[in-house]
Amino acid sequence: MRIAALVAVSLLIAGCSHASSGGSAAGAGQPPNTTGVSGASPTVTASQPASGAPAAGAPISAVIAWIEAGHPADPARYHAVTRDGVTTQLGNDIAFTAAASAVVCMTDSKHTAAAPVCLVKLTNPPPRPETAYGEWKGGWVDFDGNILQVGEARGDPGPFVTGNGSELANGDSLSFGDYRCRADQAGAVCVNYAHQSAIRLSAAGIDAFGCLRSVPPPDGVGTAFSC
Repeated sequence: MRIAALVAVSLLIAGCSHASSGGSAAGAGQPPNTTGVSGASPTVTASQPASGAPAAGAPISAVIAWIEAGHPADPARYHAVTRDGVTTQLGNDIAFTAAASAVVCMTDSKHTAAAPVCLVKLTNPPPRPETAYGEWKGGWVDFDGNILQVGEARGDPGPFVTGNGSELANGDSLSFGDYRCRADQAGAVCVNYAHQSAIRLSAAGIDAFGCLRSVPPPDGVGTAFSC
């Protein structure tokens, strides 16, 4: 009887041990649960710049939505420019700086209505065309909503002679006339509502959105786009 009892206990223990090891094997083939892991970095795709601004080729609706998601800045802070400690009031004109002075923009109502003129420190500016006369400004940008021109020969510094505007903080947006611009760590993105067109300004280059399409540049201009 003792021998029979011992045999029965041994068989019971062996059966429990097999059941336990079988459960572990079934779970080993399943992927681990990573839901809710803190500190995981989002994937950055080719169509999403690291800066978070709309990528080249993005639809104008997405560009406008991104700009309008920015925190509205007070336009009253951007009606003056400063150079060498001297401040000049601009009246109704607007001036701002973005991305640590890599992008400076200003409206010049006396010469270009309410359209912004910008200077961008481009890493690879358009080359000087043979038709250009005067000092070549490869990062000079004119954008009136219907036309975008990059690179221009200048005989004077234009509206920037009196200085640059205040810094527009990353994530802030500034509205003026038919325009709204949002600053980003790489530069700025501006939309013209009247023409449903937009541009992205950064040291890496100038991107056009909406109705803007590449066209042959006029004399003295590096590259051009038009609606």
